[in-house]
Amino acid sequence: MAHLLGGENLHIEFPTRTVFEGVTVGLNEGDRIGIVGRNGDGKSTLLSLLGGRLTPDAGQVTVRSGTRIGYLDQADRLDDSLSVGQTIVGDTPEYEWASDPKIRDVISGLVSDLDWEAPVSSLSGGQRRRVALAALLAGDWEVLMLDEPTNHLDVEAISWLAAHLKNRWSKNAGGLLTVTHDRWFLDEVCTGTWEVHDGIVEPFEGGYAAYILQRVERDRQAAAAEAKRQNLMRKELAWLRRGAPARTSKPKFRIEAANALIADVPPVRNQIELTRLAVSRLGKDVVDLEDVSVSYPDALAEGGSKQVLKKVTWRIALGERTGILGVNGAGKSTLLNLVTGALEPTSGRVKRGKTVKIATLTQQLDELAEVANDRVSDVIGRKRTTYLAGGKELTPGQLLERLGFTSAQLSTQVKDLSGGQKRRLQLLLILLDEPNVLILDEPSNDLDTDMLAAMEDLLDTWPGTLLVVSHDRYLMERVTDQQYAVMGGSFRHLPGGIDQYLDLSAGAAGVKKVASSPLGKQEPASSAPANGPRVSGAEARAAQKEINQIDRKLAKLAEQKTKLEEVMAAHDPADYEGLAALGSQADELAAQVEELELRWMELSELLEG
Repeated sequence: MAHLLGGENLHIEFPTRTVFEGVTVGLNEGDRIGIVGRNGDGKSTLLSLLGGRLTPDAGQVTVRSGTRIGYLDQADRLDDSLSVGQTIVGDTPEYEWASDPKIRDVISGLVSDLDWEAPVSSLSGGQRRRVALAALLAGDWEVLMLDEPTNHLDVEAISWLAAHLKNRWSKNAGGLLTVTHDRWFLDEVCTGTWEVHDGIVEPFEGGYAAYILQRVERDRQAAAAEAKRQNLMRKELAWLRRGAPARTSKPKFRIEAANALIADVPPVRNQIELTRLAVSRLGKDVVDLEDVSVSYPDALAEGGSKQVLKKVTWRIALGERTGILGVNGAGKSTLLNLVTGALEPTSGRVKRGKTVKIATLTQQLDELAEVANDRVSDVIGRKRTTYLAGGKELTPGQLLERLGFTSAQLSTQVKDLSGGQKRRLQLLLILLDEPNVLILDEPSNDLDTDMLAAMEDLLDTWPGTLLVVSHDRYLMERVTDQQYAVMGGSFRHLPGGIDQYLDLSAGAAGVKKVASSPLGKQEPASSAPANGPRVSGAEARAAQKEINQIDRKLAKLAEQKTKLEEVMAAHDPADYEGLAALGSQADELAAQVEELELRWMELSELLEG
């Protein structure tokens, strides 16, 4: 494969630290590389060096002659005075760009819902990100460098972008470098991974899953080597402690070897080991939404109001772990505000259990505003003097260190923390208040892949009710047991998960294509053939009735499952026969749920046809 670009013996340092020293990397034709690592380790710096945005203090970056590089920054650099169309295609005549299949695909996939003549200044953050991506992808590049391309994108846009990048070039052509924390995107697109850590860049084959497997093996081998070194170190230390006369009579190189060995012990990598936090008791009832509707005043809408939610019924169960999907503006935040009590429904009823204690991890880091000038250790110290984590009592400082904060960072003011560090502190403060219902609103923002994995591990062991709104598909599928979607004002269950949601969204998107699209007016999409079978009104009503029955049965089975899990948790672990019987009951419940969900999907497809 032909070489596209590379860096040789790259060295760069900032006033406070050295970022890279002697790093050599290369990108060949056909490479699709994901760059991962902890926040602050130099991922974006590496991309800037290779893209010509930064000049190394030493070493050189070489680019093959004629190679065109397209670069997407973390923050968009759009001209607010231009329209959407001018930003994407510039002054190119319409007959030229409209005849290019690639540009048509980009426009259709990213900005078909936007007004082609709308000024960029009127767009939201997510819309601006899509326009910036469309402007970049509409060009011809041999190499694409994307810094956090999935930021502010919803699940549909991320899915489209992954498919586009996989098909943009032939297998052995083009090159891609992307910095992203979206693990699903890494697995879907990348054929190689570079991990940036401790001033070096370590290459791995494959996407995120393959990288994790190789990293685990690397860490296992390092642990074995470390164990041998620690044993040797202990022997040397024991020898040194025998007393001054003994030391002076021994060869000097033995003392030097021991001191070198002690100095060579590497620092422990930041890992989160928080396995248990006290959760206040949660009664039988959590939150029930019964036939709730929400409307907002809107002078442009018919009747002077816009209905966001229509007769939504949702009975949140004890220990439920639900992911909520939907495009921006669909009503996800409105739904969560009903759950928390921040919003009252226009009609319908919301019932909350007496023991419910709800906490929300917001996107805005509101919890840290009042303590911005305080030290991290002081903020935690005000809550309690000791904490129980992993069965051990820890001081606030010890707990923070286990959460990835270094000793130096404990005395740092909250306002001086990085985005990822603030996110970690925010989550910790919320959990230490012992909520029993936790709402996560885009929890993956500002977190690197290591921190995301650690947060997911923590959430796996958290016993309360969990509601998650996120565009991070990997996180959603990892920490939730079921997904729902807010679509067209309705709240619907997704037995088929995110794949089913994407299929439904694709069908809805076909209907929503409007004449304002630069590609012209399009016919509504239909999932069934024009002459295909149609269900009668009576059949549709019967199918809907059965779906409602299935929903009620699934809710009852969920309650039975929760009760059975409580019985199993309290059962004598030495009673193997009793545990086996309870396990058989759990398997029977799972089989019933699977059968009902399959039937639900069959009926849903029948109605959609």
